[in-house]
Amino acid sequence: MCGCMHSSLDQALHLEGDPSLSAAPTSTLAPRKMPKSISISKQLATIKALKKGSDLEKAIATIALIFRNSSDPDGKLGKATAKNLLQTQFRNFTEGQETKPKYKDLLSELDEHTEDKLDFEDFMILLLSITVISDLLQNIWSVKIMK
Repeated sequence: MCGCMHSSLDQALHLEGDPSLSAAPTSTLAPRKMPKSISISKQLATIKALKKGSDLEKAIATIALIFRNSSDPDGKLGKATAKNLLQTQFRNFTEGQETKPKYKDLLSELDEHTEDKLDFEDFMILLLSITVISDLLQNIWSVKIMK
């Protein structure tokens, strides 16, 4: 797909959390500013722009942080890590999809991905594709929004 190291949103989230960081890509040897041991909710709380952020903005920021915390120093996810995230962090969307042809196609595409790793854009496309075909989305659409 795009092959970029981090999306502009990921960069913005990263920079917003620590004003001392520059927009230039960091060395792959540079330590991360937010260690993996810090919870996502605490990481979100350090991002000034999200203090009054919308639910949608916080949802996307959460995805970006989970991706970042799971990615390698180059900002990419290995295929096994991506599949593990789908099973552990996205299981309500993937449950019951295993026998569906569209879901099988998505996982086949992941396995056949020419690179061994996914960047943030690839991962977001994968999540959105699974969401669109999931049974859970149908349940979400049926939730009453008016009294």
